[in-house]
Amino acid sequence: MLPGSAAPAAGSGMFVPAQTVGTVLCCICGVSMSPNPANMCARCLRARVDITEGVPRHAAVVYCPDCASYLQPPRSWLRATPESPELMQILLRRLTRPLARLRVSLSGAEFVFSEPHSKRLRLKLRLRREVLNGVVLEQTHPVEFTVHDRLCDACSRAQSNPDQWVAVVQLRQHVPHRRTFLYLEQLLLKHGQASLAIRVAAAPGGLDFFFGSRSHAARLVDFLTTVAPIHTNTAKQLVSHDTKSSVYNYKYTFSVEICPICREDLIALSPQVSRDLGGLGPLVLCIKVTNAIALLDPLTLRVHHLEEKKYRVYNFKAALTSKQLVEYIVLDIEHESPEISIDGSRYQLAYAQVARVSDFGKNDTIFTVRTHLGHLLNPGDTALGYDLYGANLNDDDMDTAMTRHNVPEVILVKKSYEKRSRTRRWKLKRLPMEEDGANKAKGDEEKRANEYEEFLRDLENNPEIRFNMNLYKDEDYRSEMASTIGDDVPTVPIEELIEDLSLGDDEEDEEEEGNAHTGMVA
Repeated sequence: MLPGSAAPAAGSGMFVPAQTVGTVLCCICGVSMSPNPANMCARCLRARVDITEGVPRHAAVVYCPDCASYLQPPRSWLRATPESPELMQILLRRLTRPLARLRVSLSGAEFVFSEPHSKRLRLKLRLRREVLNGVVLEQTHPVEFTVHDRLCDACSRAQSNPDQWVAVVQLRQHVPHRRTFLYLEQLLLKHGQASLAIRVAAAPGGLDFFFGSRSHAARLVDFLTTVAPIHTNTAKQLVSHDTKSSVYNYKYTFSVEICPICREDLIALSPQVSRDLGGLGPLVLCIKVTNAIALLDPLTLRVHHLEEKKYRVYNFKAALTSKQLVEYIVLDIEHESPEISIDGSRYQLAYAQVARVSDFGKNDTIFTVRTHLGHLLNPGDTALGYDLYGANLNDDDMDTAMTRHNVPEVILVKKSYEKRSRTRRWKLKRLPMEEDGANKAKGDEEKRANEYEEFLRDLENNPEIRFNMNLYKDEDYRSEMASTIGDDVPTVPIEELIEDLSLGDDEEDEEEEGNAHTGMVA
């Protein structure tokens, strides 16, 4: 074919030579290969050029066994789990300077298994470097890190003297029960906010969290701001002062006060507050407490969310609390309006005829009341409510409301179920807490046990509360241990439960299995 002529069409019968890639012989071993600037095959290049020369094969890393964190020079400590991306980043930072000095680039890295008790961490690196007239060579390189145990500053202070704290969060609520702290305890466990605390101590009216760093305490306060209506005050005390280096050491105190309004409390609003809230009330129920307080008018189903700053302006108190609930039996129910949903909860207005359980056999007093629990109550059910007919109230706003308005004699709060001791297929985890035995009053243990049992019943009755918690399967639970309870008594579905991991038991089981297999082989 002449130069410049067109290529023959396919199938024309003309011979077309195949296009082949040119090869050359290696200048060392004579093997045929594709040409490259060095004129050497890959085997000869690796034999004569080592791109890993100067790259360290051994290094050391400092590990704190108490808080499972690694030292990032010069003074920072980072938490990382075994074979995690965070741990890989910490280890590779130890090799950054040697690789940059040798002009070697890192194309990949992976962990190589090592026994946990060996105190060794092994990595396999893939290194890339340009050699001999622009030839890029890639080679694997193993690196072994020796783990040296050393306590970090915070853990060292905690081990030497637990009282050597830097910051303390004093969490308080001025109410006669501990329901709020039981709820916050589960939130702290779920989100791991108390894991950095040196210790947690029970105090009259609340809890104390001691930290080795001010930032850890501030982080806990920030979390509490998102889950509860709180008011915070801060203070600091000078511990020591170095005049030469102008270094000051302080102890910081965060005083956190939770709003005294709790769920199921009955509140009597003053005329001024009722007008500011758009004519709400004057009697309202607290149905939910997050970073705002949800107030429900049980007679009109109006809801108002009151933020903590706004609450501090009004600063009203609860007229009646859950400790003063009275049990009623429902004689008749007549629905007034269809069922509606407010903030994810269902309500329905209805007229109910109720009588106090304590009055049975004594008198024929019957109350006809308007309630927001029409979707739950049926004739024959029992409910808990506030007895305004026979209550001895010492509240000016309540007196004003009863004088100016037609206040109902009973306000029903929730449906009640049969109280019977029973085993549960689930359990909750608790914070390791220090108790002061000297300040314990007589009967305090029994009171706390009753409050905890009531808290567990609330979790069974209210799915919204347990949505924010972790409930674990109780491995000791057996179906034959369960007591006979009514079908209408609410329970926690098994789908909401989490497996409780116990690594120690698994390791013992593996050792026993290993011993058994060894015996069989022998």
